[in-house]
Amino acid sequence: MSVYESKTNKKANLFQLFLNIFFIGIVLITIIPLLNVLSVSLSSKSAIATGEVGIFPVGFNLDAYAKVFSNASFMRSFFYSILLTAGHTLLAMFLTILAAYPLSKKELPGRALLMGLIVVTMYFDPGIIPHYLNIKSLNLLDTVWAIAIPGALSAYNLVILRTFFSGIDNSLYEAAYMDGCSELKSMINIAIPLAKPSIATLSLFYAVNRWNGVSDVMYYINNSNLQTVQLRLKQLMDSIVISQQEIVDAAIQLTPENIKNASIVFSMVPMLIAYPFIQRFFTKGMMVGAVKG
Repeated sequence: MSVYESKTNKKANLFQLFLNIFFIGIVLITIIPLLNVLSVSLSSKSAIATGEVGIFPVGFNLDAYAKVFSNASFMRSFFYSILLTAGHTLLAMFLTILAAYPLSKKELPGRALLMGLIVVTMYFDPGIIPHYLNIKSLNLLDTVWAIAIPGALSAYNLVILRTFFSGIDNSLYEAAYMDGCSELKSMINIAIPLAKPSIATLSLFYAVNRWNGVSDVMYYINNSNLQTVQLRLKQLMDSIVISQQEIVDAAIQLTPENIKNASIVFSMVPMLIAYPFIQRFFTKGMMVGAVKG
């Protein structure tokens, strides 16, 4: 090995070490607050009051989770939010695929104009009042559609998927056309299977956005049966603050912090369960098996 190669390898190793330390730091910054939330939710009243809780529970206590489970309205909203998120994600991906595939075709008439109009929406937002008036004029207020339909087609996600579809080797489509495939069959049999990693990633974006959304529910929904778990979580926290005097009673082994953090952990569970199943697509090559040569 030459002196030049030795110096190059040394610089590469130092850079790799720096990257490892940097990303370990990012992971710790992300995980430590989550561990603290989990620990507080599982700790005793006295440990929380004295500030002893760090990243590990002190005085293990599951009463906060029992209280969350016993809250019927919270649990109903929890399962309703799961169904809403699943339905919204399916609708969003259906619309995104139907829009992205034709826009990926250079032969589409008016393609540049359509893309220009779509991109404009990424930079100009009319604001909440026009949004509200639009929902009201469509008679969607206080219905599940008021929070399921808006945001079901993200211009940003559309551009990502369209770019992916555009990158698929045209020879695959030409071979399909020669075998008698229509555009619809080409989309279903070629484009969508190759785009699984992108579709999985965008599905996660849509799901997380809907799951965490709370402002639109506050604006458009008054029916308590249609309120999401995030809004219930906010209401639950407010009600706990009001009843804080109860902690004076020594028989109660919970503090508002217990229940707040237990509710937060509980509301994170669906995303934490879904992520490992989708994460495997992130690490796969986007074109694995697409073009053999």
